[in-house]
Amino acid sequence: MAEVEEQQQQNSSVDQGGANEIITEGGTDEIITEGASVVRGELPQDDAGPPKVDSQAEVLHEKVTKQIIKEGHGQKPSKYATCFLHYRAWAESTQHKFEDTWREQQPLELVIGKEKKEMTGLAIGVNSMKSGERALLHVGWELAYGKEGSFSFPNVPPSADVLYEVELIGFDETGEGKARGDMTVEERIGVADRRKMDGNALFKEEKLEVAMQQYEMAIAYMGDDFMFQLFGKFRDMALAVKNPCHLNMAACLLKLQRYDEAIAQCSVVLAEDENNVKALFRRGKARSVLGQTDAAREDFLKARKLAPQDKAIARELHLIAEHEKAVYKKQKELYKGLFGPRPELKPKSRNWLIIIWQWLSSLYYMLFRRKTRKDD
Repeated sequence: MAEVEEQQQQNSSVDQGGANEIITEGGTDEIITEGASVVRGELPQDDAGPPKVDSQAEVLHEKVTKQIIKEGHGQKPSKYATCFLHYRAWAESTQHKFEDTWREQQPLELVIGKEKKEMTGLAIGVNSMKSGERALLHVGWELAYGKEGSFSFPNVPPSADVLYEVELIGFDETGEGKARGDMTVEERIGVADRRKMDGNALFKEEKLEVAMQQYEMAIAYMGDDFMFQLFGKFRDMALAVKNPCHLNMAACLLKLQRYDEAIAQCSVVLAEDENNVKALFRRGKARSVLGQTDAAREDFLKARKLAPQDKAIARELHLIAEHEKAVYKKQKELYKGLFGPRPELKPKSRNWLIIIWQWLSSLYYMLFRRKTRKDD
């Protein structure tokens, strides 16, 4: 592993060979694309129910309206485009949430024009969205689960209008609407690799949110169902694309100060490769910022054991040690202020009149005793 100090001198450079690397100043936000699936947009803030949206409702269909929560960018998908999206769904009448791909950490793949019947309203909404856009869709029961509803999974009441919170991660304009399941292994890995390279180019332009969408799209082609079927060289080929995307996502998330999500991305890589130094380093950085000092130190110590000459790792361990010293000193001062200085024992003041009286009394007693003995 090249030292991060040396890598910093190659700021924003990309090696077009087998190991592509984008380095940003500061040594904490490297993108490594060298040779367990989590795909997630930014998690919704409110998990108690459908989001409250103030934007104007756009009528897409007699039974479908849309309110934009977050603007997207670029073009909208056309018919037969393969779309990848996250969504949460509620039955409007009961406010019961019956699906959540964010929680399941697996996006939905939807081919516009080839969707299931109960997804018709959702597809109409997605067809109107741009990549990165998040919106609230109101879909009438006629274009959702129908008059009978669904009594298996998902559990949807009869004649239930549905509310969808949807985020379009991205889409592929394949023309013929070829889904992932219809692709060969080489085709899926190839598409994912192109997405990864697009993400690297966007990262160099500091377009972090857009870059992450490309990485998420790439990871979506490498889902768990796909990886479980791969062995030997095909699995190695897939991991050579998938793991770097998770690391790249972590680098973007660190720059965006979304540290918990950065930790999750690094942990996915470490589940496959427990000795991945860059995953340990990035996870340690995120944990350190969150104040998880013991966990951060553990990551850095393991990384140093694997890469003992790396100056960046040594520097992070030094920073943790200095931080702990500062905390200890501050706590010591705090406790000193709470209990105050230890009181000094002052000698008791003497009353000389009492001392003289005691001396005279002792002298008189001695003389009296001597006289008494003499008389005896």
